[in-house]
Amino acid sequence: MKFFSVPVYAAEQWSNLGGPDTDVATIGSLAGLFKNVLVALGGFAGVVLFVMVVASGFTFLFSGGDAKQLEKAKGTFTAALTGLALIAVSYLILLLIKQFTGFDVTKFDLNIQK
Repeated sequence: MKFFSVPVYAAEQWSNLGGPDTDVATIGSLAGLFKNVLVALGGFAGVVLFVMVVASGFTFLFSGGDAKQLEKAKGTFTAALTGLALIAVSYLILLLIKQFTGFDVTKFDLNIQK
């Protein structure tokens, strides 16, 4: 049986290889974090919307004419469309703020000097 050795680097060599000592997080790093979180939340909202629409469709299809199940499907679909409308309106409000003030609030840019 063969064993392979793993090289062990000294701290100086590690930092030359792009280790943790070369890239220190600053307050300016929060801009990228906020942007990534909002993009992830937008994607998650889209997935939830799709799942709600599909679930309401299945509830409608398998209701068998039951009035309770039809109302449940209608309520789920209405909630999904209401959520989509809220997301769209909130983004449009941000665009209106940009139009009237000239300040782009859809981009996170922390101009913090070192």
